[in-house]
Amino acid sequence: MATSAFLHRHGLRVGDRLVLEKGDRRENVVVVGECMETNGQLVFADWSTLTALSPGEKPIAYLISLRGGADASAYARAARAVDSGVDPVPQGPNATTQTIVGSAALLTAMLTVVASLGVLNTVVLNTRDRRRDLGMLKSIGMTPRQVTVMVVTSMALLGAVGALLGVPLGIAGYDLVVPRMADAVDIVLPAFMTDVWRVGTLVLLAVSGVAIAVLGAFVPARGAARLTIAEALRNE
Repeated sequence: MATSAFLHRHGLRVGDRLVLEKGDRRENVVVVGECMETNGQLVFADWSTLTALSPGEKPIAYLISLRGGADASAYARAARAVDSGVDPVPQGPNATTQTIVGSAALLTAMLTVVASLGVLNTVVLNTRDRRRDLGMLKSIGMTPRQVTVMVVTSMALLGAVGALLGVPLGIAGYDLVVPRMADAVDIVLPAFMTDVWRVGTLVLLAVSGVAIAVLGAFVPARGAARLTIAEALRNE
């Protein structure tokens, strides 16, 4: 098994053959897997391959995989109690994976805030531009509740259109940006990390777009509904 950076550097893929060398010894091996690691000089091999290249090598560490749900810290304490010369070091989640997920989450939060502020700004400007129209509607009997519903409904429609356009564009942006982020650090993301789109998730995103529009429109709509006819027509 080799790292993504190693395979990229040497133009190899899983299934290709290569020759490992150490001193005057050589060993033909086959790449059987790819590791999501940024070290371009790292190759993982079984013990027989290592001893064929360097018979005098001694193991300096062991990687132990615990059963699902096992407490790594408890295992480390138990191992130290049995042999004080053993120093188990529990390994946490992959740092590269955490960086990518954290960056995506932060970007999503920032885009959500920007979208919400954009909707709020649009509604406020739209309401101000329609002050005369709202005054005329109230003068012929429209109630404050009807004004609120009218403004919120118009923005909900805008939010629905934005969701229908934004979700496909967001998926296209994801497919464009995420692979390039991985390429920048010489790793290949496995399919279970990139195939994240589900029907339920997409529906939730679309509904969220409408919800942001409605919530952003509600406060300006309530303010417009409270305007008296005289206030609405003051500058006309």
